[in-house]
Amino acid sequence: MDSQRVAATYWVETPFPLEQAATIIAGEQSTGTFTKVPGETERLKKEHGAIVEHIERLDDHDAPSLPGAVLPAKHDGKYHCGRMVISFPLHNFGPSIPNLMSAIAGNLYELQQLSGLRLLDIELPEAFASRYPGPKFGIEGTRKLLNVYNRPILGTIVKPSIGLSIEELAQMVERLARAGLDFIKDDELNANPPYAPLDQKVAAVTAAIERAADATGKKLMYAFNITGDWDELRRNHDLVVGAGGTCVMASILSIGLAGLAYLNSYSEVPIHGHRNQWGMMTRSPHLGMEFTAYQKLCRLAGADHLHVNGLDGKFYESNASVTRSIKACTAPLLGGYKAMPVISSGQWAGTAHATYEATKTVDVMHLAGGGMLAHPDGAAAGFESMKLAWEAAAAGQTLEQCAERHPSVQRAIDKFGKEAHSS
Repeated sequence: MDSQRVAATYWVETPFPLEQAATIIAGEQSTGTFTKVPGETERLKKEHGAIVEHIERLDDHDAPSLPGAVLPAKHDGKYHCGRMVISFPLHNFGPSIPNLMSAIAGNLYELQQLSGLRLLDIELPEAFASRYPGPKFGIEGTRKLLNVYNRPILGTIVKPSIGLSIEELAQMVERLARAGLDFIKDDELNANPPYAPLDQKVAAVTAAIERAADATGKKLMYAFNITGDWDELRRNHDLVVGAGGTCVMASILSIGLAGLAYLNSYSEVPIHGHRNQWGMMTRSPHLGMEFTAYQKLCRLAGADHLHVNGLDGKFYESNASVTRSIKACTAPLLGGYKAMPVISSGQWAGTAHATYEATKTVDVMHLAGGGMLAHPDGAAAGFESMKLAWEAAAAGQTLEQCAERHPSVQRAIDKFGKEAHSS
């Protein structure tokens, strides 16, 4: 692809011929509108128009996937599906993520000539690398901070999500830190609530982590949820760093990609990117976008860690989609923007094997809330069970073989295996 163009790949469903639909998309998102207007010269279209690069015909549907599509004057009764690549000149918007999104997504989803649209992937020119430096820590930097190598980074999420007092939270964190966990994150539901202000939480939790570190020699990483308005992001980040914290968390769809880039411009610690709300953008296969495309923007904007859901998890998503998301986060992007895939949602020791089999990597962060905290023998045993399960998976041993030697794994199977099969 031309180094001065952005290429976007779409899945499209339309009652019109695919070529006509592609031309409409290219025109609507660059120089055209529903009718020719003065000033829309051939020179202007040549310099600024989007180009249909490729169309691949797929299957036809007998009914529209989405409501509101108009029909052509002569309709064959079919809704034609295809994959198409459309490129946009970089000089239309420059290396700007917010304005890029207006071009490649913008009003496309409202076009009445389409009965389905999904952004599958994007190809970005090197100019974006000069504007967006990407993650400052990523996989290697996070491992270095934790001194954890050759296995996944293992941790948990604060549960109950909401309601713990500052004192109860600090006690939980110290107990888990002493149990050997690598990582704990705030739940996305809990950032700076009136009943537990962030400044008090940061002070109590960092003190608890330091006490545990003095006792064990290992300092746990805690991702404080600093999601808020842009002025709050800076203030909250500085609060965490000033107290000796080593990670901040933000809900990306709440603060926006521009908010994430702003946070990354001054962040001194890894940014744990949570993707809550993502389901509304992707659950329909006929609407929204693939995480393959979205994670590239998140990496550009500076996310060091990116949530990718989990195999056999509690939230809707196919295992194939989760696997694609995990692999996408570490695929080459503009010279090396790698992010740590964060696996969560209904996870426990028993999901390690499926995850490793699907991805063949240990460069992941594997988080288990209930799957660790609710282990019959306590959180320390929950952590041990996940660590041992990953070691067995990487060594080619089955979960059952691992359980024969390690009671913590067998106890996890007895509890979570039965619950997983009954849900």
